[in-house]
Amino acid sequence: MTLDKSAHIARFGTHGVWGWFGKFAPDQARAIEELGYGTIWLGGSPKHLRPIRTVLDATENITVATGIVNIWNTDPAAIADEYFELEDKFPGRFYLGVGAGHPEATAEYEKPYDAVSRYLDVLDEKQVPAERRVLAALGPRMLRLSADRALGAHPYLTPPTHTRFAREQLGDNVLLAPEHKVVLDTDPYAARAVGRPPVDRPYLHLTNYVSNLKRLGWTDADIADGGSDALIDALVAHGAAANVREQVDAHLAAGADHVAIQILGDGDPVGPLAEIIRA
Repeated sequence: MTLDKSAHIARFGTHGVWGWFGKFAPDQARAIEELGYGTIWLGGSPKHLRPIRTVLDATENITVATGIVNIWNTDPAAIADEYFELEDKFPGRFYLGVGAGHPEATAEYEKPYDAVSRYLDVLDEKQVPAERRVLAALGPRMLRLSADRALGAHPYLTPPTHTRFAREQLGDNVLLAPEHKVVLDTDPYAARAVGRPPVDRPYLHLTNYVSNLKRLGWTDADIADGGSDALIDALVAHGAAANVREQVDAHLAAGADHVAIQILGDGDPVGPLAEIIRA
């Protein structure tokens, strides 16, 4: 019998906020929830889940998800135990995002599909529900694994063209929640000056992200020298709030259930997030 994931998918809302692990202070987390965002994603490969309590404690109902826990620097049995600790205190609010990272960062790196599958085997043994897991996924095999053994997929650094491809791979009733970077600035040159560095380093030098961009039709010339303007514009939405909202929502039009907005640049992200959600 096919698992009905619709209630879990709806819990994420259509828009969320993505930030590095530890980025959001309690008052910022509360403000993000009050603005109406559905999910806070915490990225950066945390080695354990306990600090996530800071965001959960500061908020009342918003979903919190890891984007992602790296399988190479965590023990799946220990992560499962920590998942149940969070579930006991914050029932229904935490979703475990899992992924294999990238080969340049891990000496033990091997075929990610096989390694993630084994990690999921342990989570199964520990009875972490499949519908409370989300997988980092870019290519066809990992996307299908996301559909088969998790609630769905959380692609990172992808334009809406990838979202359309991912939905075709995932099918229906599977969460598709891409991340998208944003610079709220109407000057395209200034916006690219902020957006290009965090895209170039490290992502345009990592095999899995480069391979995915090439699969979508981007060329070596687009990827070289910090990324072409066209590539940066595809990966980093910029402009006034209404223009940014239109660019971000292109993921929803392409088949995403949810898009996680990552605000780039210095300063408190709450102000830009308020402008975008109200646009």
